[in-house]
Amino acid sequence: MPSNHTTQERIVGEKAQQFRSQFGDIGRQSGVFFAGTMFTAIAGYLFKVYLARTLGAEALGIYALGMTVVGLVGIFGGLGLTWAASRFPAAYVSTGRMEDLRAFMAWSVLILAGVNGVLAGCVVFMRHWVSVRLYHTPALAGYLNLFAFMLFLGALTGFFGQLLTGYKEVAKRTIITNFAGVLLSIVFSVILLSLGMGLWGYIFAQVASAVVVLLLLVWTSYRRTPVAARLVMRTLSYPPREMFSFAAAAFAMDIMGFLYGQTDKIILGVYLDARSVGVYAVAATMVAFVPIALQSVNQIFSPTIADLHARGEMELLNRLFQTLTKWIAGLTLPLAVVVIIFSRVLMRIFGHEFEAGWVILVIGAAGQLVNCATGSVGFLLLMSGNEKRLVRIQAVMAVVTVSLCLLLVPRWGIAGAALGAAIGNAGSNAWCLLEVKKILGLFPYNRSYWSLAWPAVVTLAAAVGLRIGLRSVRADIAVVVLSTALVYVLFLGVVLAAGLDADDRLIANAIWARVRSFFPGAQVSSV
Repeated sequence: MPSNHTTQERIVGEKAQQFRSQFGDIGRQSGVFFAGTMFTAIAGYLFKVYLARTLGAEALGIYALGMTVVGLVGIFGGLGLTWAASRFPAAYVSTGRMEDLRAFMAWSVLILAGVNGVLAGCVVFMRHWVSVRLYHTPALAGYLNLFAFMLFLGALTGFFGQLLTGYKEVAKRTIITNFAGVLLSIVFSVILLSLGMGLWGYIFAQVASAVVVLLLLVWTSYRRTPVAARLVMRTLSYPPREMFSFAAAAFAMDIMGFLYGQTDKIILGVYLDARSVGVYAVAATMVAFVPIALQSVNQIFSPTIADLHARGEMELLNRLFQTLTKWIAGLTLPLAVVVIIFSRVLMRIFGHEFEAGWVILVIGAAGQLVNCATGSVGFLLLMSGNEKRLVRIQAVMAVVTVSLCLLLVPRWGIAGAALGAAIGNAGSNAWCLLEVKKILGLFPYNRSYWSLAWPAVVTLAAAVGLRIGLRSVRADIAVVVLSTALVYVLFLGVVLAAGLDADDRLIANAIWARVRSFFPGAQVSSV
C-alpha cells in the first residue's frame, strides 16, 4: 500500500504534468499567432512610415475617418455571427451534427451577404452627408464607394477567418490573413502609389488584397469542412436556434468594442481636422501593438478557460492564470517602457508633422500596460458563462469613455482623446479583475508576480539612460531597435539573476525546448 508521501508526490507530479500539457497547447497555438502578429506589426510599422511620408497626415486622416465609417456600420453587419463561427463548428463536428453545421454556415453567409449589401448601399447613398455634415471633410465623399465595398468584404472575411478558428486551424488563418494579406496589401499599395494614384490607389489596394484573402479563406474553409456539411444544392434546414442567442450577446460585445476602439477617432473627426486625426491614427496603431503578448495568449487560452471551468479544474485554471499573467506583464513591460521613453523618436520616424503625436504614445502605452498587468480577465468572464457581467462592464465603461472624450477633446485635442480611451481601457480591466476574483475566486497576483518590481525599476532606469546617451544619434530607427533589444536583454538578465519559481522553470524549459527544435545542435539546458 503506497505511503502518504508517495501519494502526495504522485498528485504533485500529475498536477505538474497537467500544467505542462495545458501550457504546451497554449504555447504552440499562441506562437503561431504571435509570429503572424509580429510580422504584421513590423511590416505594418515600416509601411506606415512609407505611407506617412508619401501621403501625408491629411490623407491618412481621411483614410482613418473612412475606416471609422466601416467600423461603425460593420458592427451592425457582423450581427455577432463572426464570434459564433469560432464556437459552433467545433461543437457540431465533434458531436456529428453535420446538418446543423451546414445550416449554420449557409444561413450565416446568406444573412451576412444580404445585410452588408444593404449597409454598403446606405454608405454610398449617404456619403455626402457623412463627409460634409458629420466630418466636415468633403474630400472623403470621393472615397466612400471603396470603403463601402471594403465593408462588405470585411464581414465575410471575418466570418470565414473565425470559421477556421472554430476548426482549430489558427495557423492556416494566420498565414492567410497576417502573412499573405499584409504582403499583398503592401505590394499592391506600393505599385499603385508609385503610379501616382495617391490615396485612391492605397484604398483600392486594400480592397484588392481583401478580395484575394477572402477567396483563400473560403477555399481553405471549404476544404476543412466535412464533406457531409459542405454546401450543396439541396434543401436547407432551419438555422440552429442557439446560434442566434449566442450571436445576440456577441453583437452587444461588438458594439461595446467599437465604442472603445473608434469613439476617440469619431469625436476627433467632429471637433478637429483630418490632419489631427491622421496623427492620432498613426500613434494609436503603434499603441495597439503594445499588448501583443496578451493578444497571442488570449487566442488559445480562451477555449482552455472554458474547458477547465466546465470540468471544475479551478485550481489548475488559477495556476495558469497567475503564471500567464506574470509572463504577459513581464514581456510587455520593456516594450511599453521603450514606447513611452522614446515616444518622440518613434513618432519622428513618420515625419516631423507626426511628432506631435508622442503624447498619444505615452498615455496609450500606460493604459495598455494596465491591460496586460491584469491578464485575460475579460475572457475569464466570457468563457465561464458570465458574459452578461462582461457586457454590463463594457457598457458602463463605454459610456465613461465617450463622456471623457466629449469633455476632453475640445479642451486638449488629441491628448484628451488618448486620455479618455486609456482611462476607459484601464477602468474596464480593473473592474473585470474584481469580478473575476468575486465570482470565480481567481486572482493573478501572488508573491512571484511582485518579483517583477526590481527588474521593472532596472528596465526603466536603463531606458532613460539609453535615451539620454543616444540623443545625439540621428538614425531614429536604429536607436529604437538597439534600445529595445538592450532593454529586453537587461530585463531578462535581472529576472534570471533573481531566480525563477517552479512554474516559471517549467515554462522556461518548454520555451527552450521549442528553441532547440529549430536548432538541433543546441545542447540540453535547464533554466
